Amino acid sequence: MKLSKARSLFAAASLAFLAAGTASAAPAAPIHNIVLVHGAFVTGAGWKPVYDILVKDGYHVSIAQHPLTGFSDDVTAVKRILAMQDGPTILVGHSYGGAVISDAGTDEHVAGLVYIAAHALDIGETEAANGKLYPNATKAVKKTADGFLYLDPAFYPADFAADLPKAQAEFEANAQALTSASVFTTAATSAAWKTKPSWYAVAKSDRIINPDLERMYAKRANSHTIEIAGASHAVYESHPKEVAALIEQAAKHALDAK
Repeated sequence: MKLSKARSLFAAASLAFLAAGTASAAPAAPIHNIVLVHGAFVTGAGWKPVYDILVKDGYHVSIAQHPLTGFSDDVTAVKRILAMQDGPTILVGHSYGGAVISDAGTDEHVAGLVYIAAHALDIGETEAANGKLYPNATKAVKKTADGFLYLDPAFYPADFAADLPKAQAEFEANAQALTSASVFTTAATSAAWKTKPSWYAVAKSDRIINPDLERMYAKRANSHTIEIAGASHAVYESHPKEVAALIEQAAKHALDAK
């Protein structure tokens, strides 16, 4: 009788141990919050195709509308959005927005980073200097008298948005968000990709950031990387399904990533 009872207790303890081991090995729940950060010359409105997919799939999505008046201004604006999140967050940046998330991404809310044809600067680097090492294809950048940059509207469709419908690209060309030239020469002081998992989408036909520079960033950060054939710099608008899928991959796996 005593032996039978002892065996029962041992069996119960073994099952409890196995159950505890199974629970500890279970993958973390997917991240619910996503913050999208736009790049230079544009506003957050371009994220709408990606936003629609993510919201339909059940994510809570916020879009930063940073002012493009200076690097610190933009980082501060993104951190305000991060402070509004109720838990772990995936921070996504396009183009210059990649530099912003590399700094803001040190925030405790951020569990993972996603770069969409974006700059992922190391400490001390600038976009301007890296662009000289990997020259882009556009010659359309213009400067106002007070130091703000924009793309010549005549060249914007071909250089920024070659794979968007002509009418849409022309509208965006004439609705640009002028960007302080200083953001391209401000040296990075943080590199969140060194301590947090990252994902990267290379736009293979990008004329604004050299695709080889994008590949260098992705490789250096050990990012989970995809390459999107035929994609212009406006890849988040022209290929929203691929971009949203990459973001969702980050949301599902960032808490498990090493």
